[in-house]
Amino acid sequence: MNSRLCNTVFDESINRYHEKDDVDQDLINPYTPGSFEDLLLRKNWIDTVQWHLEDIIRKPENSGPEIQKLKQRIDASNQDRTDIVEQIDDRFVEYFSKFTPPADARLNSETPAWVIDRLSILALKIYHMREQTIRQDVDQDHIQSCEQKLNVLLEQRRDLSQSLDELLDDIEKGKRKMKVYRQMKMYNDKNLNPALYGQKSN
Repeated sequence: MNSRLCNTVFDESINRYHEKDDVDQDLINPYTPGSFEDLLLRKNWIDTVQWHLEDIIRKPENSGPEIQKLKQRIDASNQDRTDIVEQIDDRFVEYFSKFTPPADARLNSETPAWVIDRLSILALKIYHMREQTIRQDVDQDHIQSCEQKLNVLLEQRRDLSQSLDELLDDIEKGKRKMKVYRQMKMYNDKNLNPALYGQKSN
């Protein structure tokens, strides 16, 4: 479990998606169900489909009902994303349970899985910014601007990858400890979102 594995699987997922470039296509997952690679691939697939749903919802020709349907699909995707990030964190909690951190071990602001979530989104930004650098229908200024942005994104991925690996190493060595908070998405919960349970604003 390290950043190299994450980035490799994320790039594989994105390339696999773009073979058809269809938000309704089925995921073909070559990894053993329940394996760490399986979780990573499914996590990035959710992100990749949602990335393209976000593009589609912004089409000027979309009507109100189409936008509402897409918004509901994106909301469901956000919940799936949160759920699978928490599954990844469960794996880390299980793995690190054999290490007992000392009382003075530092607490990190993010869990490993939420750092991995950021790596997944970065992989998507890199893929699509790289696409912009090879367009044939734009001027050279556009190409150069996108090349500069791509270089920044690649630097971000290197830095974030290093940070993830250092975090995992520190947890294993007892320098830092893991603490997991379950995310509470209120907008999807019919008991918490006033628009869903019918409460009227004053």
